[in-house]
Amino acid sequence: MSLVSYIGTNSAIPLSDEDTDSCIIIGDCFSSASDRQKVQETHFTTRFVYEVSSHWGIEITNYVPAETLVESKAKLLALCEMMDCYIKQGEFFELYSCWIGDEGTAREGELTLQMNTIDIDRIQIPEKTLVRFEK
Repeated sequence: MSLVSYIGTNSAIPLSDEDTDSCIIIGDCFSSASDRQKVQETHFTTRFVYEVSSHWGIEITNYVPAETLVESKAKLLALCEMMDCYIKQGEFFELYSCWIGDEGTAREGELTLQMNTIDIDRIQIPEKTLVRFEK
């Protein structure tokens, strides 16, 4: 099984170039169209949904291995930096991570963060948590 992360936006954003070396890739890796539809219907309030492909989802907790935690923090900061180019002041995007196949199951938590003032070392984002990033 794979941990997959999705973002929801109210604006269309371009898919990443396949040749990118970025730690964040917007495009399909683990999920199918029906997986993305399930996560949109069950969790997101936004119009568009994308998989954040990075070979593993974003999970920031004290229970993940140290290497995974460092990678997840870097991915989240890169995602917020990227999304800063696509959303305007007063807008938001949503993030949801779950095991592939669990897109339609109940979420276990919700969190709202200001995307430009995240204290990456003080947040916890476990799987099945809907995070709303406001600008």
